[in-house]
Amino acid sequence: MSFLSRIMVLKSQAHFSAGVYNRFGGPSPAGLAIEGSRKKKSGQAKSRVGLLILGFMGVYAVIGGRLVEYAMKDQEVVSSILPPDRLMASRPDILDRNGEVLATDIRTVSLFAEPNKIVDADEAVEKLATVLPELDVRDTYKKLSVKTSHFAWLRRQLTPKQQSQILALGIPGIGFRPEKRRFYPGGATAAHILGYVNIDNRGVAGMEKFIDDQGLADLASVGMTSDQPLEPVRLSIDLRVQNIVRDAVVNAVNNFQAKGAGAAVIDVHTGEVLAMASAPDFDPNDPQEGAKEGWLNRMTNGTFEMGSTFKTFSLAMALDSGKVKMTDSFDASKSIYIGGFTIHDFHGQRRWLTVPEIFQYSSNIGTARVIDIVGIDAQKDYLTKFGLLTKMQTELPEVKMPSQPRVWKKINSITISFGHGVSTTALQTGVAAAALVNGGKLIQPTFLPRTREQADEIATQVIKKSTSDEIRYLLDFNGYKGSGRVARVPGFSVGSKTGTADKVVNGRYSATLNFNSFIAAFPMNDPRYAVITFCDEPKTGEKAYGGTISAGTAGPIAREIIRRAAPILGIEPKFGEGGSALLVSY
Repeated sequence: MSFLSRIMVLKSQAHFSAGVYNRFGGPSPAGLAIEGSRKKKSGQAKSRVGLLILGFMGVYAVIGGRLVEYAMKDQEVVSSILPPDRLMASRPDILDRNGEVLATDIRTVSLFAEPNKIVDADEAVEKLATVLPELDVRDTYKKLSVKTSHFAWLRRQLTPKQQSQILALGIPGIGFRPEKRRFYPGGATAAHILGYVNIDNRGVAGMEKFIDDQGLADLASVGMTSDQPLEPVRLSIDLRVQNIVRDAVVNAVNNFQAKGAGAAVIDVHTGEVLAMASAPDFDPNDPQEGAKEGWLNRMTNGTFEMGSTFKTFSLAMALDSGKVKMTDSFDASKSIYIGGFTIHDFHGQRRWLTVPEIFQYSSNIGTARVIDIVGIDAQKDYLTKFGLLTKMQTELPEVKMPSQPRVWKKINSITISFGHGVSTTALQTGVAAAALVNGGKLIQPTFLPRTREQADEIATQVIKKSTSDEIRYLLDFNGYKGSGRVARVPGFSVGSKTGTADKVVNGRYSATLNFNSFIAAFPMNDPRYAVITFCDEPKTGEKAYGGTISAGTAGPIAREIIRRAAPILGIEPKFGEGGSALLVSY
């Protein structure tokens, strides 16, 4: 008898024994009641079973959801391709004036360990060393051996290839966290302008630090930054000109065996710095490589005696005071003896010289005679107005304060008139030179875009426009007939002044070490750009222009920059003019 048949027999016996059937074989009323009660209980049981099944399904759904969540978290740890909202906060891109990218963020990953999950620290270190040869084995082993630790950085900012190789090792307790790394496409091209960031993507120097100082660092410290792309920061720099300037100063260091060199191109009407470079420099993608010499921005964070370029300012203040005229002559026939010092000329003419001739022959004696008429107080006041005795105001954090004598005596006044006794930065000297040719307005330099109208609002009139016209004549005259001939470029009228200063070594001026500077402006009929260059301690130079002095070192740097940059800046060459229209008689 089958299992189902036996059940049916037992069911019939139960009905008969209970008297649930009547005499005709049909169910009795009592039997019907009992049958209904049983059906009701059966339905309730089915409902309870259904609810129980639904409950189990809900519990399993929650468990499954949590497992998926944990799986996704594990995925985040090892993947470098993540949704933007899981990445660290962004820095804004930095662009040049034409929209070319100078600095941007790229995605990367960093290697970390969970020491409490490391099975064999020795084996883990050995495997990692096969991918990361520079890994500090002892330090890494020490980190991995601390079983109570749940997190330890092993290496920041890996390459995709390194990440892939480490993943292939299959080391338990090793993972990756997404980060952002600052990338500078031009390498060292604009290093001292851009600066660099630290391992946590925070600005350390240059415009990177300036951006953080405007509030980005404060927002990041309180967790209010986001990963969303920020509005790019556009600079005044023209990357094309910047490449030219850096090439020129790097070549000068190499060709003239110099300790350093630098240059800048400034818009004389807006104060915008279109290019600036200092050599030696460094690659901001790997700033530690240039830590020894390259970090120093010699253009803004180094001060030097600027030599005879200061004669330009001395003659400007004399002419502006009204006490000296262009037609005046001064006795430069013999040396000046004062306070145990002898003032003499390098290119002595041993005769009376007019003001243009004092400038042309770079006469120390003539300049000393001129400044004696101006007076110490007026000299100091003019140099202050030119911004040569105060700290330069600009966006770069790396700006050094100029130095000057604590007490100005007559001997100090004389030596300062031709560039000894006051040390300034090269950039602020270039800015002051721009004021000499733009109508007499001093405009503090900027590395951000600025219109001419905005510049006029902050400009300070330091000399009269008529004085500016006279200085333009002197610069043009010297560029055509004097020591500035080295910077002449066919088709472009360039006005300039050389400056050769003996360097101070152990408290005394050296007879063999020079700091050479050079200021220039172009085109001289309507100056638009000023150029400042320097060459520090050259061992050689262009022999045709005096070798290691300014005309043979700093001058050629300016010539190279103007020759290549002038057409890019929209200056049209003019040939066959036979000199500048400014060369009129005085």
